[in-house]
Parts: sequence; structure tokens; C-alpha cells
Amino acid sequence: MRYALPDDATIAAAGPWHCLAYALQAEVAPAVLARGSGLPGDGSAPAAGWRISASQYLQLLQNVLRQLDSRDTSFMLGQQLLPGTDAALAEALRHAGSLLQALEILCAHASRLLPLLRPRLHLAEDQLVLYWTDSQGAPGLRPALVEMHMTAVVALARWLGGRRLPWEFCFNRARPRHVEQHEVHLGPQLRFDCQLDAMLLPAELARQPWPGADGAAAAAALAAADATGDAAPSLLDALYGYLLAQVRSNPSLESASAAFGVSPATLKRHLARYGTTFLAELDQVRTHVALYLFRTRQADNDTVASYLGFHDAANFRRSFKRWTGLTPASLRAALAT
Repeated sequence: MRYALPDDATIAAAGPWHCLAYALQAEVAPAVLARGSGLPGDGSAPAAGWRISASQYLQLLQNVLRQLDSRDTSFMLGQQLLPGTDAALAEALRHAGSLLQALEILCAHASRLLPLLRPRLHLAEDQLVLYWTDSQGAPGLRPALVEMHMTAVVALARWLGGRRLPWEFCFNRARPRHVEQHEVHLGPQLRFDCQLDAMLLPAELARQPWPGADGAAAAAALAAADATGDAAPSLLDALYGYLLAQVRSNPSLESASAAFGVSPATLKRHLARYGTTFLAELDQVRTHVALYLFRTRQADNDTVASYLGFHDAANFRRSFKRWTGLTPASLRAALAT
């Protein structure tokens, strides 16, 4: 199974460049902003074909956020993130037939368009859910990354759809002291202390045709993008996909390491570079699946416990409390409000 590690140079430097270019407008010294990022310290644009690692990209973001020291920086960076600098995929997004097609492109080509957080799409009969999982393991930057990526999707949808959509936003963190920038850039429907970072929208709005839709142009652009091939997903992205597919069979560190062609010790060592463990990643997937079953299928504890391979509901309740700090009953009550 293919995957990339944090220090692998897999990210086209033209994408991260927009962070540096934005910060340079504030007249911060280029060398300070670019330190540790692999980008030119003189403020010049990176050469064509230049690639940097996820670790370098995250260092660049940390530099920019620290030097600008403004609550709106992450949102302003998000405004510039899409349609991106990959010519073929940017063209495909510009001619997408609807928000749904644009989100499908983002999810299918996330390693090229959004290498730091992974968008994952779920479409129920009446609701679209776009949720975000870590690609590179940056807990200190997670709030800023979520703000940046959510803003990017909102801005893209507003630009190509021609209107602001009634998104609802869920954040896996406590409510910050100030939410004014969230309201300005995202909208008023904000919920905090959720168990995942997600954007929700009525499904019919995601299916409505966009004014600039051009099926032939979008298909040609996607064919051109596919011809060049996507970069390998990060280990965290690949592991999440594996665990999601295997969640009902109670996957183990040993079975996962075999699937990835490494020893259990090597997989543990790789995950430690992201600041995580196999059990933490498995618990995250189980939490997300449980949330899906509770919310979209109104499943009870017995049903969810059985689906996730627990012997009884009592074991599931104890595990769920360990994963989330909440009982299943209290979470279902919160989802109902």
C-alpha cells in the first residue's frame, strides 16, 4: 500500500507559496517567514517543479501565523487556497457542474489540492456532510488548519455557485473566546465541542447546477490530471482508509502493518512521527462510524456495538466514553439539538 511520510518531498511548492506571498504583503522579512520551509528566503517564487515536504509546509504555516499574529490569518489564507495551483485540477474545479462534483474532485485528488487536511464526503438522502481528518499530524495547528480549509470550501462554493450557502459548521474543540471571524468568513451556524470537524449542508443545494458548468471541459481537465497521477497519500490518510474499510473486523496493529508491508514496530515508529498511535487512529475511526450510525440511521447502542464488533453494548458504552468523554446517550441528545 502506497503512502508518504512527513519528510517526503511530495507537495508542489507552488501551492504553499500562496501563504508566503500573502504574508509578504505585511512587510515581514521573507527570510523569517520562509525559515525551515524549503521555500526561497528572498521572497522569490519557487522554481517550477520544486517540491517540499509536509513538515516544511507546516513550518511555513507556523511561521506565517506567528509573525502576522492576527485572528483572521487562517481565514484569509483559506480564501486563496482553492482552486489551487495545479492547472488541470483548477480547471476541473472551475468547470464543475455542481458543488457535489467539486467536492468529489477535492476528495479524489486531496493529496494534490489539500495535502494537510483530508476532506471526506458523505452524502445521505437529505444532507451532505464534509468532514476533515488529519493528513500530517499537526495538533498545535489543527484549529488554524480547519479554519483555513473550511473557508476555502465556502469561498469556492460562493465563487462558482454565485451565492452564499447555509452551511452548518461543527468543530472538534471548545468554543473560542472570540468567534467574530468565524461568523464573518463562515457564517452564523457554528457548533463547538463536537466529536469531529465537519461542514453540513442540505443535499439538494449541493446538487444544484452551477452557472459556469461545462461537462466537456471538466472531463478533459480531469483526464489531464489523471494522466499525471496523484502523489501517494500520507500514512495517516492511507491508514484511515484501511481502518474504515476494516472497522467491522476489529483490525489490529499486526493486520494493519501487514497490509502496509512493514513490521508492527515500524508502523508504530512511523505513527509516532505524526504524534499518534495505532489505537488512537482506530478509536477515531470507530468514533466517526458511531457518529454516522447515531445521526443518519438513528441506531441504538446494541446496533452500533454489533456493527463495530463489540460483544455487548456495555463494552461499547465504556469504550465510547473513553474515546469521546461522553456516553452514547448524551451524544445522541446533543445530536438531536
